[in-house]
Amino acid sequence: MTAFDLTKFKALSFDCYGTLIDWEAGIAAVLSPWAEEQGLGLADEDLLVAYAGHEAAVEREAPATLYPEVLAEAFRRTGAGLGLAVSDEWAGRLGGSVPRWPAFPDSAGALARLAERYRLIILSNVHRAGFAGSNELLRGRFDAIITAEDVGAYKPAANHFRALEETLPSLGVARGELLHVAQSLFHDHVPAKREGLPSVWIDRRHDRPGWGATPEPSGDWDYRAAYPSMAAFADAVDSAFAGT
Repeated sequence: MTAFDLTKFKALSFDCYGTLIDWEAGIAAVLSPWAEEQGLGLADEDLLVAYAGHEAAVEREAPATLYPEVLAEAFRRTGAGLGLAVSDEWAGRLGGSVPRWPAFPDSAGALARLAERYRLIILSNVHRAGFAGSNELLRGRFDAIITAEDVGAYKPAANHFRALEETLPSLGVARGELLHVAQSLFHDHVPAKREGLPSVWIDRRHDRPGWGATPEPSGDWDYRAAYPSMAAFADAVDSAFAGT
C-alpha cells in the first residue's frame, strides 16, 4: 500500500455503525440474553456470525424498509436459522435498540479533532432517528448526513455514494478532495472501490479473527491505509498536518 497525503483532502465521509458506534456490542446486548433465555450455549461472537448474513439479505431484498424493521426481521431469520422462533417482543427489542448502542471510547474525541481539519459527512445504513440518538454520544459536527432512509437503499448498493457525490458541491468540496473512512470491507470498501473513492480502513476487529456481524466481502476492495482505531487515524492526520 503506497503512502498518501492526508492533507490534500477537504472532507471525510464516515460509515457510522462499526466505525464510530460499536454495533456489534449493541446487537450482542440483545441477542445474548435472548440466547440465554432459549438455553443456547453460544458466545456473543457465535451469535454475531449467525446474524451477519441475515441483516445484509433483508437490506438487499427490501431496500426501502426502515432500519428498525430490518433489524427485527434479521433477528427473526437468525432465530429460524438456529431452529428457534424469535417473538415480536424480542425482535422489537433489537429494532428499537440503535440509539442505545455504545460509541467506541475514542470516537467523539477523534471526530472533534478531525472537524478542525475537514468537513465531516455521515454515510450510514440506518434511519434518521437512530442516527440522531447515536450522535448524542458522538457529539459530531457533521456538515451532511446521508442515511438509508434518505436514499431508499443500504450499502453496499450505490445509492449512498451517488447521493454523496451530489452533496459535495454544496459543501465546496471536489470529488478528489473526499476520503471515505470506514470499518466494513463489505458495506463500504467494496463500493468505494467500485465508485473510485479513496478510503482508509478503521480495523476495529484487528485483535479478533473473522468478520463478526459483517458478511465477508464479496467483491474487489482496497484502501489507502489501515488504522486500528479512530484515535490512531486522528493521530496520523495531526502528524500529517504538523509536517506541512
